[in-house]
Amino acid sequence: MSTNYCVIMAGGIGARFWPFSRNHKPKQFLDFFGTGKSLLQLTYDRFRRIVPAENILIVSNHLYKDLILEQLPELNENQVLLEPMRRNTAPCIAYAVNRIKAVADNANIIVAPSDHLILKEDDFIATIRKGIDFVEKNKSLLTLGMKPTRPETGYGYIQISEGEGDLRKVKTFTEKPDLELAKVFVDSGEFYWNSGIFLWNLQAIDEAFECYLPDLASKFSAGKDRFNTAAEKDFIDEIFPSCQNISIDYGILEKAPNVFVLCAEFGWSDLGTWGSLYELSDKDDRQNVTLKCDAQYYDSRDNIVVLPKGKLAVLEGLDNYIVAEEDDVLLICRKTEEQKIRQIVNDITIKFKGKFI
Repeated sequence: MSTNYCVIMAGGIGARFWPFSRNHKPKQFLDFFGTGKSLLQLTYDRFRRIVPAENILIVSNHLYKDLILEQLPELNENQVLLEPMRRNTAPCIAYAVNRIKAVADNANIIVAPSDHLILKEDDFIATIRKGIDFVEKNKSLLTLGMKPTRPETGYGYIQISEGEGDLRKVKTFTEKPDLELAKVFVDSGEFYWNSGIFLWNLQAIDEAFECYLPDLASKFSAGKDRFNTAAEKDFIDEIFPSCQNISIDYGILEKAPNVFVLCAEFGWSDLGTWGSLYELSDKDDRQNVTLKCDAQYYDSRDNIVVLPKGKLAVLEGLDNYIVAEEDDVLLICRKTEEQKIRQIVNDITIKFKGKFI
């Protein structure tokens, strides 16, 4: 019987949620819905129902160590794996896999982002348990596929093979498509959203790294005697800058023949954009969303307004806008143009030398 582990990836900066998400406190550490818990805390609580607390690892940037331990005081400091710089998901996962390998002969591993929203938690737990059972018995790499509810251009898609049931072989992966292609995908019934939640057995993912990302595998295996010791941090700080900046999807999953998808529906959202937050939030009779603050609307519709608690926003004649204030920044942006926020953040970083980021 394998031991179950969970790896929560919490190192992103959430630039698309600027100015709400900032470098010193990215979106995974924020309470979006006034529940009293951040997205990271909600994610931890969810997996705590499946995995023992001591087997949950958080991988993040070194800047966020104190924030993580403050928000998850149940964790031992040793459970927080710190990257000296961002190098995408493959090095992040390789680090966690090698740490687990140092303490467990056999393990089932769940890998999940820290910033997803799950509306039907019981259905989610049942899906994860089914996935764990599958990877324990099969040397396969498993991803969770979400049945699409709209032609979303912000998600990657998985094409499933023909067959029966909700466990299917993956036929193809496609990165974020344009709207026309997304419509074709949804209409076909063959494509599911790629949730970015993965399950695998320790041996299966270890062999996949050796086969498809051998340079990365050899970098980490060179320190096999240092993992889970006092020498681990210096070793990671030494090798991480030279690690390839590559996603697990592109580096392994798109190449490996033993990749399966578990098709599911449990009210999932990659809370990655203002648009996704708008879709998930309660709306008034003119489809306006107001979060944290108070708002008065005149001849205005389809807006999302997020200001600090205790503030009042008054909108007149505004349709389909994001109005967001946090600390020293006010953003007013058309919802249809929110993909420009990344560029805005880059421009402001340069012009103001990082002051407002």
